[in-house]
Amino acid sequence: MNLSNLKPAPKSNRNKLRKGRGEGTGKGGTATRGHKGMKSRSGYSQKLGFEGGQMPLYRRIPKFGFRNINRVEYKPVNLSTLEKLAKENNLSTVDIDTIYNAGLAKKGSPVKILGKGELSIKLEVKAHAFSKSAKEAIESVQGTAVKL
Repeated sequence: MNLSNLKPAPKSNRNKLRKGRGEGTGKGGTATRGHKGMKSRSGYSQKLGFEGGQMPLYRRIPKFGFRNINRVEYKPVNLSTLEKLAKENNLSTVDIDTIYNAGLAKKGSPVKILGKGELSIKLEVKAHAFSKSAKEAIESVQGTAVKL
């Protein structure tokens, strides 16, 4: 081995260019940034959506509707799902923790019981909200619907 056959290690990053390190490198002077202008300066960063001073697209297009920040987004659970859950686990009471543990809703999210499906067993259901049809269906089989 001598100086004439030295090579960098395989997969090493030897091909990275060192810009702005003198004219002899071929990438000196402007360091490939061109002449003058905003992009040639150090510390340059462009805002997201910036279009060179033109009115950006996100400001040109019309906005529609209204978002109520106080809206409560309930996680729906149907009666058929509750009956299946109660039969599988042999339950007489279905509360919020049971629903969370079954993976029907994330912990902390409010739950609303909806009236889709049939209920044939007596259940005590505890939830944040009930639809009218769900409440009637629960009470028709002598169950109770407790609102939290």
